[in-house]
Amino acid sequence: MAPQHGRRRARIAFSDSAAKQLESLTSEAEIHALDRALVVVSVDPDVGEPIPGDTAGPQLRQYTDDVEQVRVLYFVTALRTVVVVAYIEV
Repeated sequence: MAPQHGRRRARIAFSDSAAKQLESLTSEAEIHALDRALVVVSVDPDVGEPIPGDTAGPQLRQYTDDVEQVRVLYFVTALRTVVVVAYIEV
């Protein structure tokens, strides 16, 4: 019998502005907080709330981790890649 595998996690990519925010992270606590939020979003890209706005492009979503005080703005591509637009501390 073949082993059962769980659902595949989404790949995470960063926009240029999000990549610049990552470069400015200096503390282990900030890195841990962001990592925790990214794991949640990669496991379930639909976990975030849709942000109302223009429907011409991909649906922008936001995920807020109240434990770590982190908010991540992202969209999901057709191939289920999560593109982080911005990482914002709450």
